[in-house]
Amino acid sequence: QVQLVESGGGLVQPGGSLRLSCVVSGSIYSINAMGWYRQAPGKERELVAQIISGHMIRYADSVKGRFTISRDNAKNTVTMQMNSLKPEDTAVYYCNALGLGTNLREYDSWGQGTQVTVSS
Repeated sequence: QVQLVESGGGLVQPGGSLRLSCVVSGSIYSINAMGWYRQAPGKERELVAQIISGHMIRYADSVKGRFTISRDNAKNTVTMQMNSLKPEDTAVYYCNALGLGTNLREYDSWGQGTQVTVSS
């Protein structure tokens, strides 16, 4: 079993900042990719940012230059700094991790989600 626990969501005014963190724990052999997705009401879940193999990073076009993702391998943690937030960033943000469990089977695990609301 692999568990993901997110923290850091909340309510912020447009132009403000928030920092999301996610800790991955459990029967982990490796973590090959960690990232954040979001889902707004009435929309499909979309990739926001992802770190692959510890160094390759990709961002959604809508957040480039505003969001920064980082990973702490020693703590199995992924963090996303979100600056210059816009109302359209409002969504539930989900942490995701891909890798191998101690049973050497692949896992694709999700956190429970944290609400980010950008509103004046």
